[in-house]
Parts: sequence; C-alpha cells; structure tokens
Amino acid sequence: MAAAFSATGATPVATTATAAAAPRPLGQLVPVPAEVAPGGSPYAITSTTPIRVPGHSGEVRRIGTYLAELLRPATGYALPLTDLAGPGGIRLELDSQDRSLGEEGYRLRSAPAGLTITARAPAGLFHGVQTLRQLLPDRVEADSRQEGPWTVAGGTITDAPRYGYRGAMLDVSRHFFSVAEVKRYIDQLALYKVNKLHLHLSDDQGWRIAIDSWPRLATYGGSTEVGGGPGGYYTKDQYREIVRYAASRYLEVVPEIDLPGHTNAALASYAELNCDGVAPPLYTGTTVGFSSLCVSKPVTYDFVDDVLRELAALTPGKYLHIGGDEADATSHEEYVAFMAKAQAVVGKYGKTVMGWHQLTGAEPVKGAVAQYWGYDRTGAAERQQVADAAKAGTRLVLSPADRVYLDMKYTEETELGLRWAGLVEVKRAYDWDPATYLEGAPEEAVLGIEAPIWTETLTDSTEIEQMAFPRLLGAAELGWSPAAAHDWETYKVRLAAQGPRLTELGIDFYRSPQVPWT
Repeated sequence: MAAAFSATGATPVATTATAAAAPRPLGQLVPVPAEVAPGGSPYAITSTTPIRVPGHSGEVRRIGTYLAELLRPATGYALPLTDLAGPGGIRLELDSQDRSLGEEGYRLRSAPAGLTITARAPAGLFHGVQTLRQLLPDRVEADSRQEGPWTVAGGTITDAPRYGYRGAMLDVSRHFFSVAEVKRYIDQLALYKVNKLHLHLSDDQGWRIAIDSWPRLATYGGSTEVGGGPGGYYTKDQYREIVRYAASRYLEVVPEIDLPGHTNAALASYAELNCDGVAPPLYTGTTVGFSSLCVSKPVTYDFVDDVLRELAALTPGKYLHIGGDEADATSHEEYVAFMAKAQAVVGKYGKTVMGWHQLTGAEPVKGAVAQYWGYDRTGAAERQQVADAAKAGTRLVLSPADRVYLDMKYTEETELGLRWAGLVEVKRAYDWDPATYLEGAPEEAVLGIEAPIWTETLTDSTEIEQMAFPRLLGAAELGWSPAAAHDWETYKVRLAAQGPRLTELGIDFYRSPQVPWT
C-alpha cells in the first residue's frame, strides 16, 4: 500500500530534553475520557516503584502482573507486585460500592505521592491500565530498555463507556489466520478498550473450527482459502486458547457460523447437506450469494444443532452469531423457516441470537441482536425494516459498511481492500453518530458498534493492520466516549499523537493526509 505509514519512514518524535520530559496531557487519549480534571504535579515511575494490589488476589493480581509485564521491558525497573498497603507506587483497587463507574468504568488519580486506579469491577481496572499505558511516553511500548523519565500528568480521569458493545470482527474464513495472529489483534484491540471479538468462522471459502460430530467440515472444508492457499482451522483447544486469551484482555468472543448461505465449504464437505445429494467443489473465489443449505432436509437441522451445540459448549460468552446475510440462493419462505429453526437452536443451548440485519426480514426472536451493515446506498425499505424491528424490541449493533468496514479502500490509490461500499477515509470512518445513524431506530435499541474486517484481499497481520489502523481507533472512540466529545477537529489531533505509539508497536498504518501526524 503506497500510502501506508512505514515504521521506517515515520517522522521521529521530539527528542529535546524538554519535550521528552513533559508528560502527556490527561485528555490526549483515544478513546477520549468522559471526564478529565488536570491539576497538580505529575507522578513519576522510578526504580523503586511497586505495583500495589492490597487485599486482593485473583483477577486484580493478574491485572497487576499484566501491567508489570507491560512496563518492565522499556523502563528496566523491577516493579514488584505486592499485597501490602503503603504509600507510593501504582495502586489497583476495586470499589464495589461505586456504581457510577459501572462494570467497565474506572477512575485514575495521579499525584506525586502515587497513582491509583479504582474500578467497580476488574474490567474497569484493565481499561484504566490501558489509559495509564497511553499516558506514558510512546517508547514504553518498546521491548528493550529506554531512557526515562516515566511521568504521568497530575489530575484525575473519571471514565466509563457510552456503549456496552464495542466490537471488531475478524474474517478468518476468506483467509485463515493463526492463533498467534489473532492474539496480536486482540492485544491491539485491548489498547483501545474494544470488548468484543467477533470471529467469522465459516464461509464459502473455508470452515475454520473443528466440529467432532462433522469432522470433514474442518479437515476438508478448511483445507483452502481465497486464491487456493492451504487454509487451516482451529482445533477445539486452539479455539479455547483464543477465548482464554481474549478474556484475559477483557474481550468476549462472539463466534459466527454463517447460515443458510455462505456455506459452500460445508456443502463441499458433506454431500447430504445438498438438495441434490451432490457435493460441489471447494471454492476459492470471492463471489457471494450462490450457496445454500437444503432447508427442506431434516439432516440440515441435525447439522445446525450439532454445530451450534459444540460451539456453544466452547464459548463462555452470551452470543452465537448465525449470519443470515446474502442468502440469495434461498427463497424468502425457506429463509424465514430456516432462521426460525436456527434461532431456536441458539436458545436451546442458552445463548443469545445474533445475526446480520437480514434477520429482520424473518422473525427475530425476543432478545435477538441484528448487526446492521447497510450503507448510504442501502434502500429505504431495507433500512425501514431494520428500524421497525428495533422498535419492536430487536437490539442493534451498527456496522455501516461505508463507515466501519475496515477492508474498504481508503482512496483510489489503496492497493489492498475492496470498494463496493465506497472509499472510506479516516474522517468518514469517524464522523457519524451511532445514536442517530439509522433513521427511525430508537436510540435505546443500539447496543453499540462493531468494525468488521473482511479478508478477501488480506493474508497476514501486516495487511490487516494497514487496513484497520488508524480507522479502528475511530470506531473504538465512537463506542466508548460520550456523544458530547465527538468532534473531528479535536479527534484528529489526538489520533495524530497515537502515530508514534503505533509505530513503536510495529503497526504499519495508513498515514492519512487528513490527520496532522506527529
């Protein structure tokens, strides 16, 4: 990608002693905090700084260990973890009585005598740690010892998210991504307080999760990808490891099995799932809308039950995503009948139904979540259908394709990605309001937003990062920060300040001319 911001081509940060010593302003964060009260002298991390978790064990101690492991390489300090109360140091505290912070909010207080992060729940402490991380110099992300000082501006941040659902989707079906690559993306999402990882585990080009009752789904259906590469799949233990790792970063995994269309990999694996009993060949192209399970066959529902049962047992989160989009090869009547049965299976195994917004053309069950991926050229009738479903109680996650589909090209010159929804520069990705985006949908129906990245043209972490960054940061801010803070002119300055940090993290991001990069 010609316009990507290369780590080797980045403009260096200021190197004067004055610039290096000045702490970052408390409000210069992404996402921007709800409340910032600057004041007083900064706090300095030194060679004698402990990380205190007094009276706590378990999750709080694990968060303290995570913080120490983040800071030790660049600072060179021991940063011992201690259960002992005492003056000074970095202190992590739970206060279950502070309901104002909710389940994910936190309060960070910085003063010369110490730095304290307080939260009602562990997720809030973890998000507070990400804020502390961003307040420190960008070189704290280095994996070798760097020069200090390591100071945090004085004052207080009180912060909590606008929406409870702040997601990112990774398509591992069009191209397969290893466990290590998924973990790398999880760490990047966590830095910006994203709390849902939606994994698109099945499509025409590949089936990516082992299912014991239908083993050929993975071993044969997962044996290729777009362009004819070797593909791959996750064993159950590998999937459990992704779920565990995501949970350690306070992300919930939302697995998707796309039904009844986008199913060629399954149809190729088992002939009996086809109406004519003939398995099609594996598919390595990028056309959509041509495949469908055989809605009239009883074996189809044995298949759906088995797959969703095994996936539900592997997934501690509340959602199972059953797709439902682009089912062009399924008649409307059969689509409605199939989605009713598939939704019942999700409920049978104790999960909440999630599907793409075409679900609203069927009959969403009570509590179902529709993920809206329409865009400016989506027809009025389709938009109204989704809005009407929201009025009737269906909850919404917003993923407008011409705003937050991260695989859309930035400009005409962008080498990677697609452009069917239009070109999506950084400003366009940020400059919309989830509360008012879908006309007619009640604001209270919106659970949050999700930024999907489809991988027809993306083959490794470097390419994922070139397309996701920096637009992912805008989606993270839209999901977390209060509506009153939504302002492109101030956001682009804060985004520019993230450039050196992204570079330090080895992320080769797109250096948009719309942003005044440092």
